[in-house]
Amino acid sequence: MTEYNGEVRKMMIILSKATLENVYAAFVLANGARMEGIEAEVFFTFFGLEAIHKKKLEHLHVATVGNPAMHIPTMLGGLPGMEALATSMMKKEMDKLDMPGVHEFLDILKASGVKMWACKLAMEMFHLKKEDMYEGIGGVITVGEFYKKGAGIGTHMLFI
Repeated sequence: MTEYNGEVRKMMIILSKATLENVYAAFVLANGARMEGIEAEVFFTFFGLEAIHKKKLEHLHVATVGNPAMHIPTMLGGLPGMEALATSMMKKEMDKLDMPGVHEFLDILKASGVKMWACKLAMEMFHLKKEDMYEGIGGVITVGEFYKKGAGIGTHMLFI
């Protein structure tokens, strides 16, 4: 067995919310891991499933209510049109940086070797089928199966 020197060998990212900012954070981190030669896997659970739902993945929004980083009062964030405005503004900034759309980013992650999994419990809870999801996911698995995939020295888990 080789000696462990503390390096990160695998990133296991759990995505629980499919707000635009959370999805891109998870995708950038997974992609960055692969670019550094680190294995990466993403587990989509609960509302994070929308990031891989074929009909929803290109219609994600920025969270304006309860998001202190928005620097707007919660009451204003809940006004009609604020979420759409914030989402539009963020997408314009992302376009300036040539950030890919969600579907294209999923394709990039798959091509780079990122393994993607849908949560079995959440799929059942929301009455979803594998056919409803982005075709590049590796499957629908339990959280226990995801944990087993993360076994080993040098694995880090990140919850988003």
